[in-house]
Amino acid sequence: MSTHDLYADEPGEPTWQVPASGAARFSWEYDDGRERLLALYQKGKDKQWDATRRIDWDLEVDPHDVLGTPDEATVLYGTPYWDRMSERERGELRRHFASWQFSQFLHGEQGAMICAARIVESVPDLDAKFYSATQTMDEARHAEIYSRFLTEKIGLVYPINDNLRALLGDTLRDSRWDMPYLGMQVLIEGLALAAFGLIRDTTDKPLPRQILTYVMQDEARHVAFGRMALRDYYRQLTDAELREREEFVVEGCYLMRDRLRGVEVLENFGIPRAEAEELTEHTEFLQLFRKLLFSRIVPCVKDIGLWGERLRRAYTDLGVLELGDSDLEQLMAQDEELADQLDARRFAAEERARVAEVGEAIETGAEEAIEAGAEEG
Repeated sequence: MSTHDLYADEPGEPTWQVPASGAARFSWEYDDGRERLLALYQKGKDKQWDATRRIDWDLEVDPHDVLGTPDEATVLYGTPYWDRMSERERGELRRHFASWQFSQFLHGEQGAMICAARIVESVPDLDAKFYSATQTMDEARHAEIYSRFLTEKIGLVYPINDNLRALLGDTLRDSRWDMPYLGMQVLIEGLALAAFGLIRDTTDKPLPRQILTYVMQDEARHVAFGRMALRDYYRQLTDAELREREEFVVEGCYLMRDRLRGVEVLENFGIPRAEAEELTEHTEFLQLFRKLLFSRIVPCVKDIGLWGERLRRAYTDLGVLELGDSDLEQLMAQDEELADQLDARRFAAEERARVAEVGEAIETGAEEAIEAGAEEG
């Protein structure tokens, strides 16, 4: 079955063409590189993995309860719309929201793959090209995973949200080589990490938790890469050049905040757009969700040196300014550790199963030998 047949809404043309500008840059210096960035490149090589083997795709998923999200967290809960719904319709609403959320993850990962490839092309330093090449493979794997999860486990896909499309388009159309870093590594990847983490830490469903845990292990490296490269470069920029990038961050953050409504889902359940926007805007759970989603972006933006007055005002307006003091290193270390712990538990379970299988084989062999001896006697 074609993915096109699974879309909840018409996605438009089968391909989205974004006119690209800027130069492809070659470097003839092959031996010199930043030690920390080359170490990250080595880690990127060491941490490559196969989604077909590492993830247990045999785990069952109820498409009408993908994440085990409590009803109270649903946008329509407590409204007349919810009260009029049957249990089947409520299950279908949960399915659509899960599909919408993971669809945006999927489209964002494809965007990350394309941005990483653009960084390989345009960044002037070879050490950054090396790492971006490993990231391009990571993002391809993530897109593969989310595509399979949506098509095989949920059976429904949503088109890319307009605001995510706008931010991706702005990132890719800019000719400055650092903008794919800023738009993708800092904004989109930072927001994705927070969204992944929130779901990973709240869902009681093993397959989505497994997927998100492993994807986040990769994404922690990607954000570290963006911070490292941009921090070095932004020290060289003028105040005017820094202000231009801060304007981009401000606009991107408002776009990403507005992206989180899931209005498209409510429209598919017969709720007029204006009312759907009003309902999502005043949901207590969504307000908390929005704030948590900036937990990775704000400290990263501050760390790379973008912390001008307008940016701080915008973060005050968004209610996230205090997140600038968050310990980003600790959050990233936790992402790595949780994936390692999950691997350790899985390997231990597999080892126990192998030991039990060998024990059974030995026991069966001994019983057969005894029976054979008895027959000969």
